[in-house]
Amino acid sequence: MGDFDGKVVFITGIARGQGRNHAIRFAREGAAVIGVDIAGPVSEYITYEQTTPDDLRETVRLVEEAGGKILARVADVRDSAALKAVVDEGVAQFGRLDVVVANAGICTWNRFWEMPDDQFEELIDINLTGVFKTLKAATPAMIEAGNGGSIIVISSVSGLKAMPGQINYAAAKFGLVGVTQAAAKELGPYRIRVNSIHPYGVNTPMGTDVSVLKLFEKNPSWGPNFVPILEGKPTADPDDISEAVLFLASDRASTITGSQMAVDQGNSKV
Repeated sequence: MGDFDGKVVFITGIARGQGRNHAIRFAREGAAVIGVDIAGPVSEYITYEQTTPDDLRETVRLVEEAGGKILARVADVRDSAALKAVVDEGVAQFGRLDVVVANAGICTWNRFWEMPDDQFEELIDINLTGVFKTLKAATPAMIEAGNGGSIIVISSVSGLKAMPGQINYAAAKFGLVGVTQAAAKELGPYRIRVNSIHPYGVNTPMGTDVSVLKLFEKNPSWGPNFVPILEGKPTADPDDISEAVLFLASDRASTITGSQMAVDQGNSKV
């Protein structure tokens, strides 16, 4: 018996990293997974390795190895029609939708006065507008099912305090707090809870991008902003974030909505 037997979860950005880990963890707990990922190059401004079709196929293999059922499709969170088509296909296959994890996102760095307009706009389109489009595509199926449910928005510690070198990222992640709270208020009558999670660094290709050290060498005053209180754990494991996701998706969090959960080694308090 798993905590999510018979439930269906929709996760964006599942090709690797946090999204893949969330998919595997839900599968182990009995959930069927609907997942999307762009599974290809997204931006010329990204300095870490970008996802591939092989990454997406590996997620499918790992979810099935964990005993789960999965419908995985290539889709861009900037494309409302593509998201809706995948949700509709998944609901037709699995019969319902109970949980949404809006996880897809990118991270790019620059000093704001040196940041090209398209670098700022592109990240906002993916990390903020893409979450709006994800929730818009998924919510009608949750309402129609009439089972309540849970939506988890993956924000960042940068949605609780802004970081230097990330004005685009901070704008998007702070924006997700507003998206979360507004959606929670609108969906309360349908017993659908909406909360955001705010990680610090996570051990994924995006979270361990060493190329940004050049910016830190150029701007040494930035360093104190990035110090965690829990110095013995400077980066979280994907499982640390998945634990919070599964908690907020579960009945154990039945009274929690419109909230921001910091899973950040205390960095938001520094």
